[in-house]
Amino acid sequence: MISRIDLRGAALPEGSALRDLLPRAEFDVEAALEKVRPICEGVRHHGAAAVIDYGEKFDGVRVASLRVPAEELTRALDELDPAVRAALEESIRRARMVHRDQRRTTHTTQVVPGGTVTEKWIPVERVGLYVPGGRSVYPSSVVMNVVPAQEAGVEGIAVSSPPQKEFGGLPHPTILAACALLGVDEVYAAGGAQAIAMFAYGTEGTEGTEGTDGTAGATAAPGCAPVNLVTGPGNIYVAAAKRLLKGRIGIDAEAGPTEIAILADSTADPVHVAADLISQAEHDPMAASVLVTDSEELAEATEAELKTQVAASKHVDDRIVPALAGRQSAIVLVGGLADGLKVVDAYGAEHLEIQTADAASVADRVRNAGAIFVGPWAPVSLGDYCAGSNHVLPTGGCACHSSGLSVQSFLRGVHIVDYTRDALADVAHHVVTLAEAEDLPAHGAAIKARFGWKVPESK
Repeated sequence: MISRIDLRGAALPEGSALRDLLPRAEFDVEAALEKVRPICEGVRHHGAAAVIDYGEKFDGVRVASLRVPAEELTRALDELDPAVRAALEESIRRARMVHRDQRRTTHTTQVVPGGTVTEKWIPVERVGLYVPGGRSVYPSSVVMNVVPAQEAGVEGIAVSSPPQKEFGGLPHPTILAACALLGVDEVYAAGGAQAIAMFAYGTEGTEGTEGTDGTAGATAAPGCAPVNLVTGPGNIYVAAAKRLLKGRIGIDAEAGPTEIAILADSTADPVHVAADLISQAEHDPMAASVLVTDSEELAEATEAELKTQVAASKHVDDRIVPALAGRQSAIVLVGGLADGLKVVDAYGAEHLEIQTADAASVADRVRNAGAIFVGPWAPVSLGDYCAGSNHVLPTGGCACHSSGLSVQSFLRGVHIVDYTRDALADVAHHVVTLAEAEDLPAHGAAIKARFGWKVPESK
């Protein structure tokens, strides 16, 4: 059901050589670029009509309008299962606690008397938040995207999620209810690359125009104004559209298939380990589930538990078994905990669980992970919903250079430089010298012009 990679016995290689030995899903965003390019161009030139046409083609339903009516948001919240509502409210409450504490404050440094540099944190004006809606429904992703944007102070927040045929072309009602709970009233029934292009180019004033195939377009409705930043996970075509449109819009990351790595020793409970591996495998057949351990006994016990627990699970044939059996999943045997740490750092997992003796100390030694879950009572599924942390995290090894979604994702640090005449005079000769060293005499002249074309002597 799951393969083994035995790295015991010899010294582990370094860097990319070690990464090449580890399991990883194939996720060729570059190849997908040519498939999404005409989609994005279609939206650029035809606006909402193209988004609607592509929704009909890929999602199997033609919507009358991309914008979800306000009364549908209200209805979804009114009809939401009370238990689900209570769980979402608690998820929102905990996420707000954590993300509110992330907000950076303005700080001023006095470089010299009369000379200061202030770093001011300014939220982006408008964001587009993408919530996937393929194999599963993800109201938790609404929470994880909207809460940090709100806590950052973003004024314009739009959410997009694919239209669902069984719900009359609306996004899933639980998605709509989550938006309503969070006070987000700008929601669009659009998915895939076309939704990212809609956010990038906007569809202002285009709903109600002729379709791209010459048919009548949507009914008249307000368009979607372009955004500054797009965040949220999605499939390979969403990732490719983000790459294609990066620069016109800011993006959080090119999210790939979800992944879990578990670093465990002989103290770990194989029942917990197997359950956590399966919890990620049920997302998608390309999901990665990796156990790194120095205990062959744990490896064998986990394999036995996987067989038992998978048989009792849902989504077995279409998701769990293909994910566990795929090249992206494995049990990796290592010679000791130190080697295990090298392996998980080389892997750079989206989610990393530490199930070892003195787990907190081991977790403190990890360098590369999207989020770290410490000990037997902090499984990844806690972080998915109610830990207060964010579950939009770097995948595909990108944790070695990227962070998960946070309040900082929606802020820009702007330096404000404020110098008096005396403060500039004191450093003018250095500025002129460096300008001339770089053969940029006009830079120096901009200083000299302020002092009658004579550089002041330093005091």
